[in-house]
Amino acid sequence: MAQAPTPKKRTDWPAQEPEAAIAIAAVIPCFKVARHIEAVVAGLLGQVKHIYVVDDACPQGSGALVAERFPPSAVTVLRHTANRGVGGAMVTGYRAALADGHTIVVKMDGDGQMDAALLPALLAPLLAGEADYAKGNRFFDIYTAAGMPRARLIGNAALSFVTKLSSGYWDVMDPTNGYTAIHRAALARLPLDRLDCGYFFESDMLFRLSTIRAVVRDVPMPPRYGEEASNLRIMSVLLSFPGRHATRLAKRFFYMYLLRDFNVGTISTLAGLALLACGGGFGAWHWIISARTGVAATTGTVMLSVLPIIVGVQLLLQALAFDIANLPRRPLQ
Repeated sequence: MAQAPTPKKRTDWPAQEPEAAIAIAAVIPCFKVARHIEAVVAGLLGQVKHIYVVDDACPQGSGALVAERFPPSAVTVLRHTANRGVGGAMVTGYRAALADGHTIVVKMDGDGQMDAALLPALLAPLLAGEADYAKGNRFFDIYTAAGMPRARLIGNAALSFVTKLSSGYWDVMDPTNGYTAIHRAALARLPLDRLDCGYFFESDMLFRLSTIRAVVRDVPMPPRYGEEASNLRIMSVLLSFPGRHATRLAKRFFYMYLLRDFNVGTISTLAGLALLACGGGFGAWHWIISARTGVAATTGTVMLSVLPIIVGVQLLLQALAFDIANLPRRPLQ
């Protein structure tokens, strides 16, 4: 009996990266964190392949402290001659990690408020191939969130909604949480030179990730506050963040609903805004006329103003529902 031919091994399957080849790096931006930086670095040793400490012109010499204690084989100290902000420091670290071929890059602040024991949970969605970017969410557990300072709790809740609108990631919360991990498949596609250099960095990251359709996942984690004073100024946030979010929202609409696609969301948004403008303008004009002449507007005039406004609001709600359902589902990695 003739022997059946041995089937040839297929070679057209997409190559998968073996788990052993996954190199994880951590980037720690440093500015006025000399009291905590050594403990933070020590807590990461053994959990990641390499650590990049970015001394952002720290007046306390955080980089020098790290360089004296830890070997260069495990920790690389990168120095800025002038302060560039947390975003600028992260860009420097990201570039170094990409150049050295790391697969996943973790961001951890140097003030000791991020627990290294939570790193496996943060990495899990990326290692499982379910996401391109993972970030902490301190609001998931109502009991631990209740322990947050009230001002931070209210401020972060408000920022979360605004960031959802500007980034399109409606399923994430706590946008200012800086405990993050990103896969190089997404990081290599980001315009690093355009990322915000200040404290808007985390929110800007979400906007930039949305433009490349990266999948983002929240990872529940409890808040952790130490004695280290935050460099974030509330007044600066109140004055600068709204305008930046508005700019990102306009850019996202242009990129996603005009330049790359034209869909139901586009039509609903444009028609809704047009009807709101027409109805509001028509109503305001006749209100001014009535105020000047003392003659009340007719029922028909009122309806001609109210009806476009009602329909416009409904269309914008429909556009919002479309945007919420338009989340990226397939990871870039």
